[in-house]
This record gives sequence, C-alpha cells and structure tokens, in this order.
Amino acid sequence: MRILVVQMADLGDLILSMPALDALREAHPDAHITLLTTPHAAPLADGLSCVDEIISAPRLTRWRAVPALLGLIRRARRSRPDAIMLLHHLTTRGGTLKYAALALGSGARRRIGLDNGRGWFLNERIRDDGFGALHQSDYWLSLAGLLGADTTPRQPRMAITEADRAWANTAIPQADGLRVIVHAGGGGDSLARRWTPEGFARAADMLARERRAQVVLVGGPADDAASVRAAMTQPAIDVSGRTTLGQLGALLESADVFIGAESGVMHMAAAAGAPLVAIFGPGNPYAWAPYTPNSPALIVRTAPECSPCSYVGHSTGLRAGCAARTCLAMVTAHDVAEAARRVLDGQVAAGQAHVPALPRSSVRWGKTVDILGLPVSSVTYEDWLGLIARWVAEEPDILHHVCTVNPEFMMIAQQDINFATILRRADLTVPDGVGLLWAAHRLRQPLPERVTGSDGVPAIAERAAREGWSLFLLGAAEGVAQRAADELMRRYPELKIAGVYAGSPRPEEEAALVERVNASGANILLVAYGAPEQDKWIARNAPRLRVTMAMGVGGSFDFIAGVVPRAPERFRQLGLEWLYRLYLQPWRFKRMLRLPRFVLAVLMQPRKGLSS
Repeated sequence: MRILVVQMADLGDLILSMPALDALREAHPDAHITLLTTPHAAPLADGLSCVDEIISAPRLTRWRAVPALLGLIRRARRSRPDAIMLLHHLTTRGGTLKYAALALGSGARRRIGLDNGRGWFLNERIRDDGFGALHQSDYWLSLAGLLGADTTPRQPRMAITEADRAWANTAIPQADGLRVIVHAGGGGDSLARRWTPEGFARAADMLARERRAQVVLVGGPADDAASVRAAMTQPAIDVSGRTTLGQLGALLESADVFIGAESGVMHMAAAAGAPLVAIFGPGNPYAWAPYTPNSPALIVRTAPECSPCSYVGHSTGLRAGCAARTCLAMVTAHDVAEAARRVLDGQVAAGQAHVPALPRSSVRWGKTVDILGLPVSSVTYEDWLGLIARWVAEEPDILHHVCTVNPEFMMIAQQDINFATILRRADLTVPDGVGLLWAAHRLRQPLPERVTGSDGVPAIAERAAREGWSLFLLGAAEGVAQRAADELMRRYPELKIAGVYAGSPRPEEEAALVERVNASGANILLVAYGAPEQDKWIARNAPRLRVTMAMGVGGSFDFIAGVVPRAPERFRQLGLEWLYRLYLQPWRFKRMLRLPRFVLAVLMQPRKGLSS
C-alpha cells in the first residue's frame, strides 16, 4: 500500500500528527508512507521510521499560488498513492477547494479526511464536530483508524539525532540542580497567543531563586527571549536563534520543566517528553493542548467566558484574539511558577494535559429556543427574578452573565464569532425584541413573553430593594448612571446602590474598573457600554469580577434618567418601540437595516423543537 499523508501546516500541527503516522506504520509495516508537509516543519519527521518519503512545499494561501498547486498535484500523483489522508479541517471554502483538487488530482482510490459538510470529494470520512470536540491528535488517529490503525493515544515524537544530543551536552553543560527551559515566543500566524516577557522573567526568577535552577531561554530569532533576559534578575542562558530543530529537541529532552505559551516549540517539548507548563489565552486548549499520554503537563488558563475565541466550532474565530487580551493579562507569574512547582514536585501524573473547565453555574434556566444558531431563553420576568434570587442565595461567588437579545444583536452575532460564542455561553439570554417572539412562533416554539432590559432593570431594582441586593451601575455618558441611580432610589427608597461610574470598555481601563466594582461589594452589575461591547467586557473579565450577576443594559440608563424618552405604551404593546426610537434617533437607520435581514434568515431556518 502507498499512503500519502497531507499535513501542510506548521511545527505544532506536524508534531500532533505523529501519533497517527506511527499508528499507520504499526498497522502497515510494509507500506510506503509519503508525508506532504511544509519546508519549515519537514525536519521534524526527517529520518523517522514512520515516514519513507517527505515532499515539502510552502503553504498555499492565495489564489496566485494556483500554479504551485498544480505542480504539487503532479508531484503527489507521481507518488502513485492508493490512499490520501488529509490531516486538515475543511474550514474555509478556499481551503476546501485546494484539498479537493489535491485529493482528486493525486489519483488515490481512497480519499480520507474530516467532513464538516464540505467533504464532498472524500469517500472515507470521519465527522468533524469542530475544533476541540476532539483533540487534534485524536482526530488524526481516528482517520488512521479508517486504514486499520490502532487509535490508542500515544506520545508524539520528533527527529532527534545523536549528533543533536551531543551538541546539547557540549554547548550547554548541565549545571548542578534543575534545568528550567523557557520559550517566550511562538504564534507565527498570530502573536496573540504570547504571554508577556515580564511574566516569563518573573516566573523564571522565582524558580531560579527557590530551586537554584538553571534557566535556559530558547526559541527563534523573532521570539521574545532577549526581552525576557533583560527583565530577569537571575542568571539565564539564551540560545534563541542559535539551534536547529533537532538541537532544540535534544535540549528540550534535558528539561526538568518546560514553560511556554501555546506554540510549535511547546508541542516539540511534549514530543521530547519534557514535563511542561503551557499557558493558553485565546487559543483552544481542547484542540491544541500538549499531547502527553506519557509525560506530565499542566495548562495555566484563566478561562474567561469568551475564551477560547480562536478556532472554535467550525470557524477560525479570532485568530489574533481581541485587542484587550484580558485572558492572558490575568495570568500571573505566581500562577505559572506554582504550576511549575507542582510539575517539579511530582504532583502531576503522566497523562493528557489537564484543561481547566470553563466555570459554569449549576443553577441555570434550561429551556431555550434556537434562533439562527443562538439560544434564546424561554423565560418570563418572574422566572428571571426568581433565578436571580437563587443565584444570590445559592451561588453568590459565581458570576452569572445575562444577555438581552434582539434581532439586531442576532444579526451582529452572525458576523461576529466572538459575540456569538458569548451568547452561547451566557447563563441567560432574555428575548428583548418582538422579532424574537415572531421568530419563535414561526418555529413552533413560542416564547412566553418579551423580556426587555429597559423594563428588566427597574424590575430588578424593585426586587433588590425588597431582598437587600445592591447594584453597581457602570457605563453610559458622564453623569447619566448617577441620574439613573437617583431615579431608581426615588422609586424604591430601600434600594442599595453600591456604586456608579461611567468609565469606558477600553482595555487600559479594565483592571481599575474591575477593582472599583469589586471594592463596592455589589451583588449585581449593570453595564451600559452598548452591544456587543458591554457583553464582551463582562465575558472577558468574568474570572475576576466578584458579583453574582452581570448584565449589559444598552440604553436603559438613558431611559431611566429621562435622557431619552421611552416609546408610548401603545407603541410598546404593538411591538413598535424600535420605530419610535428611529423617529427620535434617525441615525439608527443603518442599524435597522438588519431587521429585514433577520426576517429573511428566520424564514430560511428549518423548524426544530424546544431544547434544554
């Protein structure tokens, strides 16, 4: 049998493909296995017994690369494969056409790959449930299983020669004590996965002082090793940019612990069997955690509600993360050093790297209606207030995120994968829009009533006055939150307002705003930064906010303060509040164009049953 395996990505992707290649070799010891990969990654497999031949070619990412693709198809065809196995998700239309051309053009009788609905050209397939539904290595092992391979997890490996090991022993002699290897770079496609050089420096200094550890900085010329070295107070050896991949692999074999963010070097450390600590921010650890069945590994991750935002579902998501990168800003040097101590002290057993679960409430409103792929809670005002009471009584230390949803937000989420992810992970998504009631009725899943943020805020304030809950009003124009607070206290004299502040959702203000809210001791946080920014702000700061419920309220403070008048009752009863707001604020016209698009999208949506 002649098998062509296609993995045209980078270092980490090829490392995670090694278990599948080894499984194929075990199942077919006499097969001729050809690996098609990139020139940068090819040395990782050069000389390994699982591969007989390597074809290297640059990644084809633009249509101007069509001539190169045709040449690659000719090279693949010359290898005369009986089977071609694609170790790629068919994420984009362009990528799908590229891999379809390669698979069909190769002449292989068996075309094997993941199918997410775009795998029309495959004749043997595994269903692709999205990034992170399975680890990448487990996806590739399952494909190898279609060729009769054993799909049991196994440690990845890489090509390391005895000459590489001799270099490592000579170039960097092992000092007395422990060796900590630090890689502060990575993310060739996006720098968003990098933690701060200062954080690496502080964590390395702690270990160097406490454990008398030898710190070695590794990576490529474009990595942050020089910045880490400049920020350290303890000695460190910097070999970044001065090793081949094989030499780097040999050096990683000598580590007592490796510390790095999500990167190809992190996966190389796993392949070298190094005990490791991996720092994850926007990346998806359920897909790309270090694959370590035989060695210890810990993941450090703050897990805000919006993370992971890169490679989620069947989308690449926010490959560059968000501008705030709060998920990484919340990781501390103490967190990383403590994880390293646990690994060094043998407190972490060998096996798959533990991925901290996204914190979830155990008390949630379960009934939802799926509208355009987004959940809308089948809830009343009374249900909502009762749920808040249960949260405050039973789970006061867990943040519960409530999102108000209307047709405009739904259409924004169709184009904004981060906002869509947040809506799917929220504890409650209340139907703030008559269009949602129409859509649910058309889908034969009627919602009990419209639940608006504008009416919900006074209802919450009234209940809070009775129950003793305290509120913090954040956002809106300068002075508006205070005027809204004054009006709510006039209506409900027993109401406790823990604080008011305008501020802004800018990343540089986040830490101070969170500290202000937490210091107030508020139970409920109402944020008026406008959608979707207000919900993104809540989601990314969720791990450090010490409130029981947080909700984006849009223009509710303006209504309560009397800055913008509410529509007359008759307009609200007819579901025409949007029309009255358009009359008052003609500049909203472009935003309202989303409404006919929403109607059309709902008319095209298949009808499904109520979910829970």
